[in-house]
Amino acid sequence: MQRRTLLQRALVTGTLMAAAALPATTAFAQGSWPTGKAITYMVPFPAGGTTDVLGRLISQKLGTALGTSVVIDNKGGAGGSVGSEIASRAAPDGYTMLGGTVSSHAINVSLYPKIGYDPVTSFAPVTLIGTNPTVLVVPANSPYKTLKDVVEASKAKAGGLSSASAGIGTSQHLSLELLAYKSGVKFNHVPYKGSGPAIQDVIGGQVDMMFDTTVVAAPHIASGKLRAIAVTSPKRLESLPDVPTVAESGVPGLADYSVLSWQAIFVPAGTPAPIVDRLHKEIRTILAQPDMQERLKSFGMQPADMTTAEIAAFQKAEVAKWAQVIKAANIKPE
Repeated sequence: MQRRTLLQRALVTGTLMAAAALPATTAFAQGSWPTGKAITYMVPFPAGGTTDVLGRLISQKLGTALGTSVVIDNKGGAGGSVGSEIASRAAPDGYTMLGGTVSSHAINVSLYPKIGYDPVTSFAPVTLIGTNPTVLVVPANSPYKTLKDVVEASKAKAGGLSSASAGIGTSQHLSLELLAYKSGVKFNHVPYKGSGPAIQDVIGGQVDMMFDTTVVAAPHIASGKLRAIAVTSPKRLESLPDVPTVAESGVPGLADYSVLSWQAIFVPAGTPAPIVDRLHKEIRTILAQPDMQERLKSFGMQPADMTTAEIAAFQKAEVAKWAQVIKAANIKPE
């Protein structure tokens, strides 16, 4: 008898708990998120960089759209790995977002021995903000006018032509390594601590060439200090319409060459789909606004428009591509 009574009580308790949970589920489905709690937008880089600036621009407008505050939290280190690891361990409840990049979510997993998170399985993609190709430049007085010229000259020179970069593992460096890997031609990589001193040495002729972002290189191209040889995007850029893509060069092995630095937004894996969908919709609306489009272009970025499924496929392809290049070139972190 006592056992029956306990069983009945357990059944009643379970029914009451299920009933109590039902309104919460229904309310969630009706869009109760966010509840007024602040959302953390984690930036895995120091303040002042592109990821940080984009995060602050988006967070201001997103907070208004969602009716709550969106707070930037900078956690820099190891090319974006430190902040990304912290974000990966946050509760998947819609109150943590992460500004991810090609470094933090495609390159670092192959570059560093251990980063503490999986760039694909630890996160769910929300939005691809935009992409930024690099451009191969040479000094204005360089004898090289085409990529074929560059490749042939590097073949003929012991050790290959010298090519500057902003540092080991950067998009500038990997643009060069992908060129070497696909063309089978050796180049002499010369890493610097940042794009500024690197590109100045290219302008001065101390280094033969350099891949750099359009943000950095475009003013020097416009002033006539540098000659643009090729861009690493799949299509020509509106800002440099006369500069061919690497793929257009006619060099064997480069027909599918493409390097894009990119900025995206992720949330921890397991974040409910309705929240991911809402964030995707709101952020896409924000990015489509004319002032945001102009800001993206001012960064030399090409606005992107992908579904979350397309972003996931794009990211997986990027992880695989850079893993292959990093292994083939035996690239080690600084």
